[in-house]
Amino acid sequence: MTDLKTEEGLKVRLAGILFGVIAGLFSIGLWVIFVFYNPYSSTPVEGNTVMTTFLMLCLPALLAIFSSFIQKEYLMFIAFILSLPISFYLFGTPGIFRLFFASCIAYFIGFLLLFFSRKNRVQFFKSEKQ
Repeated sequence: MTDLKTEEGLKVRLAGILFGVIAGLFSIGLWVIFVFYNPYSSTPVEGNTVMTTFLMLCLPALLAIFSSFIQKEYLMFIAFILSLPISFYLFGTPGIFRLFFASCIAYFIGFLLLFFSRKNRVQFFKSEKQ
C-alpha cells in the first residue's frame, strides 16, 4: 500500500470507505422496508419481486460494502452501475423509495473518493493548483 502515504490520501480514502459502507447499509435498510414493511401497499410481496429487487438493489449494496472493506474502487463503480437503472426508476415514484437514488449517488461519490485517494492522483491535483 505504497500509494496511501500522504495524509490527504488517507483522509480521502477513509471518506470513500465511509460513503460506501453507509450508503450500502442505508440501501439494505430501504430494501427491507420496500419488501417486508412497505407502507404504500397492503398486499404481500411475491417471490419474484423479492428476488428481482434483491438482485437490483440489495446485491449492489452488498458489493459497495464489500468494495469499501477491500478498498477496490472499480467494484464500487460496478455497484453504482448495477443500481443506477432501478434507482433512477424509483426516483420518479412518490415516497421514501426515491431515496434509493441518493444511495446510488453515494456509491458514485465513494468511487470517486477511492479513485482520487491514490497517491499519484492526489499529487497530480496538488501540482495543478500551484
